[in-house]
Amino acid sequence: MVRSSRPASGLEAFWDLERYLGTAAKARVGLDTIERESERRGRELVRLALQAHLDARGDGDVGPALMIDDPSGPVRLGCRRHHTRHLLTVFGEVSVTRLGYGTPGHQSIHPLDAELGLPGRTYSYEICRRLVRAAVVGPFDEATALIAEMTGVVVPKRSAETLLVEAAVDFEAFYAARTKGEAKPVPREILVGAIDCKGIPMVKPGGADKTVRPKKGEKPNRKKMATVAAVFSQAPRIRTPEEVIDSLFATGKRPSRGARPTPTHKRVWASLLSGKDAFIADVRTEMVRRDPLHRRTWVMVTDGERALQRRVCTTFKGVTLVLDLLHVLEKLWAVSYVFHPEGSAEAEAFVRERALRILHGQVGQVVKGLRQMSTKRRFTGAKAKTVADVTGYYQRNRERMRYDVYLKNGWPIASGSVEGACKHLVRDRFERSGMRWSPAMAEAMLKLRAVYLSGDFDSYWEFHVRRDQGRLHPKGSWRVVRK
Repeated sequence: MVRSSRPASGLEAFWDLERYLGTAAKARVGLDTIERESERRGRELVRLALQAHLDARGDGDVGPALMIDDPSGPVRLGCRRHHTRHLLTVFGEVSVTRLGYGTPGHQSIHPLDAELGLPGRTYSYEICRRLVRAAVVGPFDEATALIAEMTGVVVPKRSAETLLVEAAVDFEAFYAARTKGEAKPVPREILVGAIDCKGIPMVKPGGADKTVRPKKGEKPNRKKMATVAAVFSQAPRIRTPEEVIDSLFATGKRPSRGARPTPTHKRVWASLLSGKDAFIADVRTEMVRRDPLHRRTWVMVTDGERALQRRVCTTFKGVTLVLDLLHVLEKLWAVSYVFHPEGSAEAEAFVRERALRILHGQVGQVVKGLRQMSTKRRFTGAKAKTVADVTGYYQRNRERMRYDVYLKNGWPIASGSVEGACKHLVRDRFERSGMRWSPAMAEAMLKLRAVYLSGDFDSYWEFHVRRDQGRLHPKGSWRVVRK
């Protein structure tokens, strides 16, 4: 079937679509073909209608001249000239012819740009919104291909990357502007914060030498650590140490099926470029925003990394700090393989027994017992070092391992929320095969993906457009001169 030439008006486009549907019915064309052709022709119909609307808006003539304030004094923009600007929208390309006010040495001002809320680039805000949303979910190639299929607009990959970086500039301002606390917080709820770190594969520096084969012990990917956080509210969940063990090990007992409270008002975010001190301070700011009078119990869950722990302790004074139980168990499994074969039933029983004692608050006894076992067996070398490292880790963090108290109070004892954030926020997008990231692109992607996963994308985009318009067309930057 031969396609008709491009219609010159919306009415002709409507007739073109009507003629096509009539011809397709006679030719008994399949529905899939009709859908594609109807979408293309319908998009052209709307594009022409949009063009007609823009033409009807006028040229933005507000008077004979404009006046702006310059450091050297008031400047009159009395040179009037029409300029045509082309925009790519979700319906295709449209043009806007508007009146510009200028004078030599100064950039022209187009009042119609501010009236229409035009963006700074060729792509409309809606094209950018759809592109950014697709890019935070999947690779750029897939995002640009999806936009091209849905709208007919082809966005080069380099342009898509630039648009994404620009879209992330209002991340901090968006969350800083949310000064109000959560809607109707439940007094008994716990306010939980969790912090962890996750590596992101980075592009090699420009001057890096190419190697045919990595050296022994050298990793093929150079990673940079991003700090990841999660803040949420949760109702207390009181459990016994035995119930926790039943959920972690195949003990033959059915774990308790009581109602499990789910996190509410959850926000996750991460940063590659912010210093850890600034990032942890941002976590505290978010928790203060939610509970400014500190009426609820605050719980911070982290791993045992020393530098991170020191920073958290400095920032969160008077707050309960909990060592993530999953990190505790990782150490316990490591030391179990010193005494028993890896994967054996004896190793599992070793871990289960000591994990239960740790959950009952007997950290000191577990440390003492491990050291005695190492001494009696006269371990040396790697085995002795493993036992010393694990017991030293437990000894340093014993004040954050009072799990018997945490369980009785119904507080969380594992950082599943931030571990999930590391997976969904970072790994699922940043560690796909062959992906390497520049610092600026990784930071922008982390911010926008955090906004998306926190359920704030639509609100953020409206905020971003308002801020961008304020930068492009600041109010009060010019005034009309009537003479």
